[in-house]
Amino acid sequence: MQFFRCRATAPASFLLAVLGLLVLLAGPAQAADGDGPLVRVGTEGTYPPFTYEDPDTGDLTGYDVDVMKAVAKEAGWRVQFATSQFDAIFGSLDSGRIDAVANQITINPERQARYLFSEPYTYSRGVIVTAKDDDSITTLADLKGRTTAQSETSNWSQVAKDAGAKVENVDQFSQAATLLAQGRVDAIVNDNIAVLDYLKTSGSDAIKIAGYAGDDVSEQALTFRKDEPQLQRQADQALQELRADGTLSRLSEKYFGTDVSSESSTEVDLQGDRQRSTWQVLRGAAGPMLWGMLKGTIPLTVVSFVLGLALGLVVALGRLSQVRVLRAASRFFISVIRGTPLLVQLFIVFYGLGQVGLKLDPFVAATVAFSLNVAGYAAEIIRAAILSVPRGQFEAASSIGMDRGLAMRRIVLPQASRIAVPPLGNTLLSLVKDTSLAAVVLVDETFRAAVSAAATSFEYLPLYCLAALYYWIVCFLISSAQKPLERRLGRYVA
Repeated sequence: MQFFRCRATAPASFLLAVLGLLVLLAGPAQAADGDGPLVRVGTEGTYPPFTYEDPDTGDLTGYDVDVMKAVAKEAGWRVQFATSQFDAIFGSLDSGRIDAVANQITINPERQARYLFSEPYTYSRGVIVTAKDDDSITTLADLKGRTTAQSETSNWSQVAKDAGAKVENVDQFSQAATLLAQGRVDAIVNDNIAVLDYLKTSGSDAIKIAGYAGDDVSEQALTFRKDEPQLQRQADQALQELRADGTLSRLSEKYFGTDVSSESSTEVDLQGDRQRSTWQVLRGAAGPMLWGMLKGTIPLTVVSFVLGLALGLVVALGRLSQVRVLRAASRFFISVIRGTPLLVQLFIVFYGLGQVGLKLDPFVAATVAFSLNVAGYAAEIIRAAILSVPRGQFEAASSIGMDRGLAMRRIVLPQASRIAVPPLGNTLLSLVKDTSLAAVVLVDETFRAAVSAAATSFEYLPLYCLAALYYWIVCFLISSAQKPLERRLGRYVA
């Protein structure tokens, strides 16, 4: 009886171990100084000089970051930053994953209808950027019928659309500038400060500022949900104090050489210099990318594959069950998982569930999405492997008194595992590469580190090639380990 009690508790122990590993890998939230209320702030982290990671230290810095820290200190908040792609920031705010946005958000009527804004802390003008040898576009009227590259949810995207331009969506201004330099788009509409910073730090002479995007001066402010009026009032009071004591002016001078917190000055003389050689960029990014592999990519792959494999086995047995309801449920699960994109599944688990109150940690959300995805594909692989075992094996097991469940565990599954290893190995290799999608749901992994480094250095080709090398090495090691496993499982096969 003691033997059977041990076997019964094994699955529970396994689940507890996996859950414990998930908690450890997810890690605690970043500590925030102070004793006041915690305010989670969303920012891009790839939009210099406003918000970016210092290439030497890896610390989040920039004008918006420093302004937010000053506001938090004045208001008595504990501030915690969360970086994400710009197009995902408002989704994080809507789902309650963050409480505020500090990312040069321009005030416009559409956003005012949905969000609360603090008083402005930056004033700027929109400019039109073209290729250096293109003199055909100098005003917004010239954009009609042309193609521009913009972040989809940015204010400048709407400006370009209103001017009659076709908009190609990008995640970062540096990507838009690359498309323009390569002749893939005709123009960009963006903030004059961001454009000047790009020209200064990249040293690019392939693009130029061709004209202003209208005469209006844009106002940028901190953004809050409609249900957080107290945070907005506290931010307004803090900004008034910071303006009065000269803090905003000093921060402006630090990053721009002029006071962009004042409407009277919208011309800037950028002081920073972040130009580095390609070798310096690669050397600085190699460590964070390796850490992203060890902290994010590999643990996410291991946990998701183990959970997905276990769930896939359950679904496969459901497909083979004689109970009609189980067969139908299993077929429906497989159809949904294999019929929808993995990226959509990630967004549903992370952003969609967050809007109905289930706010999962980024690592846990990615694990859930990847595990379900693996299960959908692994279930059919396992089912096919089971069906490939000769029917006579069941009959032989029955003749010596084994029931169907015992025959499946002792006779069929061991043989099926040998058949399933090669296709499951391919699923594992695909999962390693698919974890790069976790960057869009805020998981710190290899590709996210590469994107962050590319955003501030503009060295796309070498950095993305380095990221590809990291993934290839991991996949090569997995493939090398798969061969002896196949030999071991097949050692009794004639």
